[in-house]
Amino acid sequence: MIEFNNIQLNFNGKKIIHNLSFTIAHGDKVVLLGKSGSGKSSLLSLLLGFIVPGQGEIIFDGLPVDKKSVWAIRKKIAYVDQAVSMGEGSVADFINFITQLNAVSAQRLNKGKIGELLNYFELGDDITEKEIKELSGGERQRVAIVIAIALGRNIFLLDEVTSSLDMHLKKKVADYFLAREEWTCLVISHDAEWLDSPAVKVFDVEEGRWRL
Repeated sequence: MIEFNNIQLNFNGKKIIHNLSFTIAHGDKVVLLGKSGSGKSSLLSLLLGFIVPGQGEIIFDGLPVDKKSVWAIRKKIAYVDQAVSMGEGSVADFINFITQLNAVSAQRLNKGKIGELLNYFELGDDITEKEIKELSGGERQRVAIVIAIALGRNIFLLDEVTSSLDMHLKKKVADYFLAREEWTCLVISHDAEWLDSPAVKVFDVEEGRWRL
């Protein structure tokens, strides 16, 4: 369970989030709704401990997100955003780099699973041989999604991860996540594939309430 309790966040003297509270249960698929600058991405950063609230606290499986718990919490979460940064080299180089990060050092990527996912998301096994600089925006996003899934985690933070995809691929991405009842997903998206699904709960960040 993830709890945001009375969260307040200021940036450059401007109040971004004010006394916001909501709870996400295990297996929930939640879309955060709100205009640009309303604090949607900031909520993901708060959960990951990249920033701290000016007031309130975030609880993750009974533990407050703080300096003591944040690394253990990050190891349980897969995070993907729309501006995927992969550095230089090949896709295979990037995959190998990810496995060396401290956050996943004890949890090696399932290479067989990666092949299955590459095919599902219509990338093909030869994508790993491509240079990162040759990838389109949509290919970058799909590679990042594949790696996030292959990590074997059950909690996903997805920030506009299909912004460069066509409607067919947007649906494939949404369908894949929505079909897995055991996964908890906190999603920032305006795609109908998410918003129109009966399996999705929508939380309006600006109004501080669930959309019915």
